[in-house]
Amino acid sequence: MTVKTLIFNYEDLDIDIQGIHAVLGFPGIELPEPFDQYLSEALEFAAGLTEIRAAYRVIEQVRMDSLNGTIDAGGVTFKAGKTLCNELRGAEKLLFFVCTAGKSISEISSRLLMGEDPAKGYIFDQVGSFLTEGACEKMQLIFEKEIEPGGEKITNRYSPGYCQWDVSDQHKLFSLFPSAPCGVRLTESALMNPVKSASGLIGIGREVKFRDYPCQLCSSFNCIYRKVPA
Repeated sequence: MTVKTLIFNYEDLDIDIQGIHAVLGFPGIELPEPFDQYLSEALEFAAGLTEIRAAYRVIEQVRMDSLNGTIDAGGVTFKAGKTLCNELRGAEKLLFFVCTAGKSISEISSRLLMGEDPAKGYIFDQVGSFLTEGACEKMQLIFEKEIEPGGEKITNRYSPGYCQWDVSDQHKLFSLFPSAPCGVRLTESALMNPVKSASGLIGIGREVKFRDYPCQLCSSFNCIYRKVPA
C-alpha cells in the first residue's frame, strides 16, 4: 500500500477570505465589529497550526458499473451511485484521499460554540472548513501537476454523502489507508474526528472531464461552495 502524506502550513493554502465573508453573510464587504476581530483571531490561530495534512493513495485497477452504481477499487466495492459513476466516466485510476485541518481548530470552535462565545465559535468553525478545503485543493493541485506531463487529467473531488454516494462507504474508504490517516478516525456512524476533515476520491484518466463543483448534482445546501440557491 503506497500512501503519500503531505503537511501544509496556513501559508501554503490559498484561503479565500472574501469567500469566508460571503459565508458569514457579508459578501463583498468588510465584516462589522466584532466579527472582523473574531476573524482576525481565527486566522491568527490558523497561521500557527501544524496539523493541516493530506494523505492520498492511487489505485490503478478499478471497475465501474454504471448500471448498478458501484465502483470496485483495491478489492473494495463502493455503493457510489449512478450519478457519481457517470461523473467519473473515462477514469482509468482513482485517487482516494483524506485531508484535515487537525484537532486544534475543531476543539476550539466546538468549545466556543458550546458556551464561551457562539458567534466567535461559528467563525472559527468556518475558518476550519476553509482550511480543510484548502488542504484538499492544494493536494489536488500538487497531484495534477505530477501527472500532467504524462497526459493524464483529473476529475473534481467527490466525497461520501454527496451525489447520492452512500455515506456509510466512509468506512470502506478508510480501509484503503493505514489506521487513522493524518490522525483522522471514524465513528461508528461514519463521522470523522477531527470534525474539520474531508475524504473522497478523484478520477484519473486521459478522457476524464473536470467539473468544478457541479452543484446541480448535489442535494447538500450547507456546502461552502454551493452556487445553486437553496
